[in-house]
Amino acid sequence: MTARRLFFLAGVVTLCAWVLVPLYLIALAATGGSAVVHAWPKPFLPTGALAATLAPLARFLSIAGVWPALLTSVETALVCVAISLTLGLPAGYALARFRFRGAVLFRVLVLMTRAFPVAILALPLAVTFIHLGLYDTPVGVGLMHTALALPFTILVSASLFQAIPAELEEASWVFGCSRLGAFRRVVMPLALPGIAAAATFAFVISWNEVFAASVLTVRHRTLTAYLLAILPESPLDVQFTGAFLLVVPSVIFIFLVRRRLFSIWGIANR
Repeated sequence: MTARRLFFLAGVVTLCAWVLVPLYLIALAATGGSAVVHAWPKPFLPTGALAATLAPLARFLSIAGVWPALLTSVETALVCVAISLTLGLPAGYALARFRFRGAVLFRVLVLMTRAFPVAILALPLAVTFIHLGLYDTPVGVGLMHTALALPFTILVSASLFQAIPAELEEASWVFGCSRLGAFRRVVMPLALPGIAAAATFAFVISWNEVFAASVLTVRHRTLTAYLLAILPESPLDVQFTGAFLLVVPSVIFIFLVRRRLFSIWGIANR
């Protein structure tokens, strides 16, 4: 085995450990309760008195307000994904297929939207949403999260459509397809892996965002905003359980679209 391959494998192992070890410790503390949280050294496979159970998760889910906050987070994330794809895909297609003056400036402006701190925009948005009747609603928070996810969706879809040869569309025009028909029958099937990637990251951005959700909601909080409000006064094991429940939906969502994500890098579906 060459030194280059050893260095590569060491980097892969280090990266996996960097990501998976914290997740494992969170899951360990969430399923082991206070006994595992305060135990030292931490058991690698908890057994006996430190055995993993679902009791901490059930106790956390029985807290008043957790289930409504969870459903609000799901609604908000789905709104963010739907609007991000609805607006981002046409914008990315236009950047990839059409040459117009100001295209480079438009890309820069799209990136600059992420340069504005959410804290600066939160108060004006709260006032605006109150006037529009969107304050303290999943749609209002979803619109704010869309503003955070849309630049990524536009740039990813633009790069995706640029990688699809325009000759394929032109050939479909010869056989009678309109531009819309060619996009639906030729481009979309080829672009699905990238669209899945954009949808995944839009979902994760919305699911994990906490500041805007805390400012724009009072009674109908997302799970992250609700946990931010209750966890500082909660026991440590309850905090780990809340963190675990925040991680699980993102992991499940990524798992469901993993084949599309793997296809974008050319990894065979299995």
